[in-house]
Amino acid sequence: MKKQLLTLAVLALAAGTASAQATDTLAKIKDRGAVNLGVRDSSGLAFTLGGGKYVGFHTEMAERIIDDLGKSLGKPLKINYQVITSQNRIPLIQNGTIDFECGSTTNNKARQKDVDFAFTTYVEEVRIAVKANSGIKSIKDLNGRTVATTTGTTSVQTLRKNERAGGIDFKEVMGKDHADSFLLLESGRADAFVMDGSILAANIAKSKSPKDFAIVGEVLSVEPIACMLPKGDAKLKKAIDDSIVRQIKDGSLTKLYDKWFMQPIPPNNVTLNMPASESTKAAWASPNDKPMEDYAAK
Repeated sequence: MKKQLLTLAVLALAAGTASAQATDTLAKIKDRGAVNLGVRDSSGLAFTLGGGKYVGFHTEMAERIIDDLGKSLGKPLKINYQVITSQNRIPLIQNGTIDFECGSTTNNKARQKDVDFAFTTYVEEVRIAVKANSGIKSIKDLNGRTVATTTGTTSVQTLRKNERAGGIDFKEVMGKDHADSFLLLESGRADAFVMDGSILAANIAKSKSPKDFAIVGEVLSVEPIACMLPKGDAKLKKAIDDSIVRQIKDGSLTKLYDKWFMQPIPPNNVTLNMPASESTKAAWASPNDKPMEDYAAK
């Protein structure tokens, strides 16, 4: 019996040690000399230009975070860009395929059970994108229509919540990613695309004819967007939060925001013309990792 108890104690200690090692992402990064960064290919905050080139407000912010990590670790770090989707981003964080991701992920209480979040760097407003000539002006005009959103996003729940509350009935169609959802709207298979305003604006800007689309209606949800990190890795979270605070304090985050939302952006040199919202400015003024439920409670 004593032998069994000793064996169990050793196994428990080994499991605890393995767990501690598993969450020491900075040590793994230092050993490999590289960060496995999760990026998006069709988000408003992070997207691709093709040919392995990833850009956008959150992608460039992440590159600056990684530069700061390299300085603190005493060695320059290579970046391995790993494209993620709304469906696989949490599993890829959990199994260690990516070290962290900076895309367009909403920080909410449900996700906080599985992952951690850095300080909020963008506060999103969920809106409706339509064809400019559709006659749709608000969510009530979606009654009897076909509405697209992206599988695995919080906008799915937002859409259903507004459908129930408004007493309206519409058909939902799901895109596998944001580009696919926008294609449903562009091709006429959906009458509207409900998603984060920045994602809608970026997909419109990249379309063949941006003037054919409009973002309309009321704000359906307010959501804090943040880089997503492994659960319980306090050292990594502090290092990333410190970099974000540094970028806020020296003004570089504001300049980066203006670059991607107030100036012409690739590939079509269209200006999104989306000034930072008061909620985003407030998140920068008082850095925090509050979930979206705290915003809804206001």
